[in-house]
Amino acid sequence: MTSTRIRSLVALGAALAVALLPLGSGPAAQGKTIKIATQSPLSGGQAALGEGIKLGTQLAIEKFKVNLEKAGFKVELVPYDDQAKPDVGVSNAKNIIADKAIMVVIGHLNSGVAIPSSEVYKEDNLPMISPANTNEKVTDRGYPNVNRVCGRDDVQGPVGAEFAAGTLKVKTAYVLHDKTTYGQGVAEAFKNDLEKKGVKIVGFEGTEEKSNFDPIVTPIKAKNPELVYFGGIYDQAAPFFKQAKEKGVKAKFLGPDGLDSSDFVKIGGKAVVGTYYTTAAAPASSAQAKQFGEEYKKKFGKNPEPYAAESYVATAIAIKALEEVTKGGKAPTREALGSAIRKVKYNGMTGSIEFDDKGDPKKASYYVMQVTTDNPEKWSENKEAKRLAIAAPAMKK
Repeated sequence: MTSTRIRSLVALGAALAVALLPLGSGPAAQGKTIKIATQSPLSGGQAALGEGIKLGTQLAIEKFKVNLEKAGFKVELVPYDDQAKPDVGVSNAKNIIADKAIMVVIGHLNSGVAIPSSEVYKEDNLPMISPANTNEKVTDRGYPNVNRVCGRDDVQGPVGAEFAAGTLKVKTAYVLHDKTTYGQGVAEAFKNDLEKKGVKIVGFEGTEEKSNFDPIVTPIKAKNPELVYFGGIYDQAAPFFKQAKEKGVKAKFLGPDGLDSSDFVKIGGKAVVGTYYTTAAAPASSAQAKQFGEEYKKKFGKNPEPYAAESYVATAIAIKALEEVTKGGKAPTREALGSAIRKVKYNGMTGSIEFDDKGDPKKASYYVMQVTTDNPEKWSENKEAKRLAIAAPAMKK
C-alpha cells in the first residue's frame, strides 16, 4: 500500500472519529450558544407587564451581547409565557432546565409563580434574576441561584403605610387583597404597619372577584374609611376602584406596584386618576431612564411598561457575569454563572446594585407615585410623591 494511500485512510479515519463524536461534546462546543430565558405572562390580563419584561430583556441582549459574540458565542433570547399561573410556570421551568443552553432566567412578574418555579431552577443550579418579584420568600429561602434587582413587600408595605399615616394622615382604612402570594403578602405588611401607626383597620379581606364588586363595595361604603388599599394587580384593582368610585366611595385609593401599569388607566379611566401606588420600579425621570425609554420606543413602537427597565438591568447583570465565566472562550456552567452573578456590582438607570448573601439588592429604592392622567401614553409622567432608599432586611433565621 502506498504512503499516500495510508495517509488518506488515516485522514478518513480521523474524520469519521470526529463525525461520530456526540453532538456538543467538549466544553467549547457545548458553550457556543448561550440562551437567556424570560418567564412572564405574555397572554391574559397581565400581559402588558409581562411583555415589558420580555422586551426589556431583548433590548439588553441586543445592546450588551457584543463581547460574548466576539468570544465566539451566539446569544439568544428564549421567551416563555407563564400566563401568571403557578402550574404553567413550573411546567415551563422543567422545560427550561432541560435545555442545557439556557444559562439564566429573567423573571417572573408574579411572586406566586416565581417561588414554585424557582424550586425547579434550584434542582439544576439555574440562575434566576427577578426584575419584579417583591414577596420576601423569593430570596428568604437563601437559594444561591435566586436573585432580584427590585425591593421587597415587607418594606414596600410599610412604605405605603408610612405615606398613608404620615403624608395623607388617614385615621381609618379598609384593606383588600387578591388572595395571591404577592397580593396578600403586601396587604398584610401594609395593614400590620398601619395598625402600629395608630390607624384603625375597619375591614380586611381577600377576593378573587374580577368584575362585579358590589358585595364588597357596599360594606366599604357603609364603613366610610378615609383610605381603601388593594393588594393585587391592575387588571383586578382598576375595575374595583372604578366601581367603588362610581358607587360613591369617597376614600383615597392606594395600592402596591401591581397597579404600576398603563393598563390601570386603560381599564379604570378617569375614576382611577388620583390613585396612589407604591412601587419598586424606577420612574422614567432620570437621564438614563429617558434614554432607555427612547430606545425602547424606537425599537418596539411603544413606551416601556414598569419593570421593563429592571429586566434590562437584570439582563445586563447576567451578561456581565457571563463575560466573566467565559473568559478565554470557556464554556459557561450554570453553577459558575450563579456565583458570578452574586458578585456583580452594577451601576445603571435603576441605581447601584450589589447583592447581599440571599440575593437581595443591598439597598433598594421605593417610590410612592400618584396617577395624574387617564391617558395611558402619559403613564410615565405620573407624579412622584415620595422616594426612599432602604436596606434589605437580614436573612430570617
